[in-house]
Amino acid sequence: MKLRNWQTECIDLVIKKYKSNKRHFLCLATPGAGKTTMAAEVTAALFKDDLIDFVLCFSPSKIVAKSLRETMEERTDKFFHGLMGAGGGSFTYQGLPCVDSTIMGLLESHRVFVIFDEIHHCSGTSPENANSWGLEVITKIQHQAAYTLALTGTPWRSDNTPIVLAEYLSPGNRIFCDYIYGLAQGIRDGVCRSPRVVITDSTKISIQENDGDIESYESFSELLNETNCPYQKVIENDAVIRYLIIQANKKLTEIRKVNSKAGGLVVASSIKHANNILNILQKELNVPAVIVTYCEKEPTTIIDHFKVGSTPWIVSVGMISEGTDIPRLQVCCHLSRIKTELHFRQVFGRILRAGTSQNEEAYMFMPAEQKLIDYAKRIEEEIPSENNIVRFENSETPISIAEPLAGIKLKDNDAENSCYQVELGIEDESCPNVAIAHSAIDPRVTQAYEATINVYGQFHQEILAASISPF
Repeated sequence: MKLRNWQTECIDLVIKKYKSNKRHFLCLATPGAGKTTMAAEVTAALFKDDLIDFVLCFSPSKIVAKSLRETMEERTDKFFHGLMGAGGGSFTYQGLPCVDSTIMGLLESHRVFVIFDEIHHCSGTSPENANSWGLEVITKIQHQAAYTLALTGTPWRSDNTPIVLAEYLSPGNRIFCDYIYGLAQGIRDGVCRSPRVVITDSTKISIQENDGDIESYESFSELLNETNCPYQKVIENDAVIRYLIIQANKKLTEIRKVNSKAGGLVVASSIKHANNILNILQKELNVPAVIVTYCEKEPTTIIDHFKVGSTPWIVSVGMISEGTDIPRLQVCCHLSRIKTELHFRQVFGRILRAGTSQNEEAYMFMPAEQKLIDYAKRIEEEIPSENNIVRFENSETPISIAEPLAGIKLKDNDAENSCYQVELGIEDESCPNVAIAHSAIDPRVTQAYEATINVYGQFHQEILAASISPF
């Protein structure tokens, strides 16, 4: 297998650091760069040089753990099922406390190499300030492992707590990474696609409150800032959904004329929301689509089939975010209620991995919510940009939101773990085989927002076009 230049450089640095009696290495690489392949090559080299006896891999979801296991087995020609005779095992962070004591005991008696994928999910510098996953790393692995390799594409946490095993530099408390491979480098090398973010807004919005008063607003941001209307009310509005889905599907259809297997991802906010989106795609637009949520019997199988197939769309609730490698995804519709920068970048990363098609465009469609706009602009600042393209399109019919808001809202600071709560062991009454972390529910959100919202006139789209400067 031919390695990319950055992978070869990073592997050399990792081995060099380990051989100089330094045990911990942190690699920051943009989503889609090939971090797992790099980690597998490091593992193979350590086995070859007889520096390790066993490997433990930890990641934030079962899907990623499965992918890690497969890559490790392919590269090392060893089993990674974690049983007798294996070269290692691949587990989730949630499952770390339940890993067989015999396997964890190898940390004390053997030379164990530990790989942490998306290490930013684990926080803390000591048992006193660590989160649950970070506590497991600090108490069971940090001082016992022969070597550790921590991987991340987003080296910060929404709650601003320190990442476990990481070093921080003064002034500014900046995180130190042993190797950095950014998005701009990835695009220059043809490893990542050059992204476009399509921001959709409306210039005419009105709300009729229960007392009959009508107020007008000229943007979604103005609406959200000056009223009690929650963002969830916007993303769950049928007309807003239809407009965004139609625009995203037009772009995907255009791409598929060149790349017939190109796929699109819709990130939904709830199962009801996802089913509504699926209905629009399948029944109104007559477009093949599948759905994957934590209530499906075999979500991993659904994702695997989509990954190798040619179905245009997949609608997901918390199942396809960071670490899920589906290279054929080129269009994403962001309709999640989670508005942290960490989550935004993780979703954004799903469409960045370059393939071999003649058309390697990547588009994200989203409503004009100010936090999301700020995140998109920060990504744009990381990549020298040629220009910003602004396109205006008229909506054909008024948009009315009259039904009360149903359900609950996640706090932004709890959102980064929300995609992985299905393995925590707390049952949800609506889906008895699935776990939900009730600590992520904001108890302050108890009242339904009741008002009539009308969106008239123009939708307009601002496309943040990120391209690479030759300088």
